[in-house]
Amino acid sequence: MNALNRFIAIGDSLTEGLSDKYPDGAYRGWADRVADEMANHSNDFQYANLAIRGKLLEQVVQVQLQPALSLMQGPQTLVTFHAGANNVLRPKFEPEQVFATYRQGVSQIASTGAKLLLFTVREVSNPETKTQHYWNQRFGPFNQNVKQVAQEFGATVMDANAREVFGDPRMLAADRLHLSTEGHRRVAAAVLHAVGLPHDADWQDPMPPYRPAPAPMRFVGAAVWGVGFLVPWAIRRITGKSSGDGRIAKHPELISWPHTN
Repeated sequence: MNALNRFIAIGDSLTEGLSDKYPDGAYRGWADRVADEMANHSNDFQYANLAIRGKLLEQVVQVQLQPALSLMQGPQTLVTFHAGANNVLRPKFEPEQVFATYRQGVSQIASTGAKLLLFTVREVSNPETKTQHYWNQRFGPFNQNVKQVAQEFGATVMDANAREVFGDPRMLAADRLHLSTEGHRRVAAAVLHAVGLPHDADWQDPMPPYRPAPAPMRFVGAAVWGVGFLVPWAIRRITGKSSGDGRIAKHPELISWPHTN
């Protein structure tokens, strides 16, 4: 039987589970999916998910990590840490400060003896546009820092660039930023694979051939995306607001899982 009986998820929207929903509309996401399987292998399994969308790395470390440390119980605990991507997307991104803060956070988690998983961000294969090059220029160094820190502290890296399928457009939701339901399913399987638990065996298999929509439909889709997602994002950046303002984590304390109200 797997020794892990506790799972603590820390981070931002990826870990909160945006774009993957339960029938009642609440967000599920890969972390809940991982908890579902882990619960099958422990009689006293507990789960906490402190992640909140839109949070910067320093907010995750200050607000989520400190209370999470008291919940960790050595090697029986799985901790996932995904933070910093929102910093990288900000115009005033300061790499040295962010990388140092990231290392500090990982160091604190590692000191508890928990099994730790870190995440890179998918880069664009064969970038063509200025936006794609800019994305890679920002996230390339960020990902390298994640790998260096993981090596230093003995963490496992869930590398978004290690499997070609993670670059499939269908891994992303309509906002082109967060994971789709299929994306969450495959990430959950990758995490379970990393910790030696049963998982969907097809998580790294290619999807059926992707057929882009005709040009007129792509144009309409781009316009809808711009109005529905890009403009609100830009307004939040200008006004200094975040999508996570006023929100609380869905499971800020350890709970028995599966959870029943």
